Amino acid sequence: MKKRFAAMLAAVLALSVVLAGCGGSKETKTETTEPAKTETTQPASSEKVTIEYWQYDYKSKTELVNQLIKEFQTANPNITINHVVFPYEQYNEKVAAAVSAGKGPDVINLYYGWLPKYVDSGYLQPLPEDAFPAATIEKEFFPVVKAGQMDGKYYVLPTAVRTLAMLYNVDLFKAANIAEPPKTWDELVDQAKKLTKRDANGQLEQVGFYFNVGGQGHNWFREVLIRQAGGQPQSADYKKIAWSTPEGLKAFKWWVELQTVHKVGEIGFMTDDVTAFKNGKAAMDVDGSFRLGNLKDVPFEFRSAPLPVGPDGKQYTMASFWANGLTKKAQGAQKEAAIKWMKFLTQPDTMERWTKAIGELPARPEVAEKFKDDPKMAGFIQGLPYANATFFVDEVKDRDALTVAVDEVILNGKSTDEALKEAEAKVQKLFDDYWSKRK
Repeated sequence: MKKRFAAMLAAVLALSVVLAGCGGSKETKTETTEPAKTETTQPASSEKVTIEYWQYDYKSKTELVNQLIKEFQTANPNITINHVVFPYEQYNEKVAAAVSAGKGPDVINLYYGWLPKYVDSGYLQPLPEDAFPAATIEKEFFPVVKAGQMDGKYYVLPTAVRTLAMLYNVDLFKAANIAEPPKTWDELVDQAKKLTKRDANGQLEQVGFYFNVGGQGHNWFREVLIRQAGGQPQSADYKKIAWSTPEGLKAFKWWVELQTVHKVGEIGFMTDDVTAFKNGKAAMDVDGSFRLGNLKDVPFEFRSAPLPVGPDGKQYTMASFWANGLTKKAQGAQKEAAIKWMKFLTQPDTMERWTKAIGELPARPEVAEKFKDDPKMAGFIQGLPYANATFFVDEVKDRDALTVAVDEVILNGKSTDEALKEAEAKVQKLFDDYWSKRK
């Protein structure tokens, strides 16, 4: 089983840094030994235990977790937490190597889209129902938390979640005499045209809307545009991909025509959408709430708004999250300590501090309510009650299939219908292979 897991994870390419909003650094192993003073609560057992907690290395997250560990250890003096971080690009490789050696973390931070591989490989154990009752989870967390389930059991819980929204440059909007961000597909096209600037040779100087695929564009198309056109991206049992339905084809055509017909932006302008927006050269961009942490020092005013509605007039957004789970390695006293640490990471106070320090959204409505009036966060928070999380068999290959489809249309002149059907077939095969092995 361990060899199978290692082989599976070794084959998984790391998710794009744009999706996760993270950066890499050298491997670090931190054991905190001088915790801050807080109220002390003895663990149920007097046995001293040490557990390992693994996550990818992202400066603001690493620093906050180190502080949280100090406070947790003060409250639980018989528990020591070794905090181990790896560069994002190496994360799955390190996990695979640890599993093969029978080592690794007791609590692991993982992207929810990896859950099927981790569960089917036997690495994670379900969260104990007595410690994490499903009814309580679903009452106290946003609905997107259900993406942490497999076969009716919860395996992971998030501290924070992410949604998509429209980021817009208020200064550029004012210069173009546009009062509000777009509320519909038609308004998006109209405003983007007014906000797009080209030089005398027709070269882009400023994009009205950044057309991106590999960033958050593929998520926007899959989970939002298809639904807004009246379709569903997947069947209810997650076994059939439904991109090339009439509704899906309509959404794909509208999406790609932002570049091919309306020419309000183009793939690769200033390298990527993040660079263009940060430099004041992109008036609008669909991005994730995690981006807020990287936009604190921009020299212009920006805000977020809910995504424009489509033909059905309904609001949708895509949600995703990194979550914490218990590995099979956590047993006995280590499991008891790991459960205490997970409860600490998912309590309301931790979520509030997480949002302030990192910019990701609270996973609990009661905490998100405190940030609803922040103009930079409002658009993301408003989407949490109606957000959908995609079930991925392989997020990387799913994203790549859509990227290739767009390239086929833009670079090779293939019809949108043909390109999307080819992409759907690729992803359907991934799902067919996955489900056939689970029978």
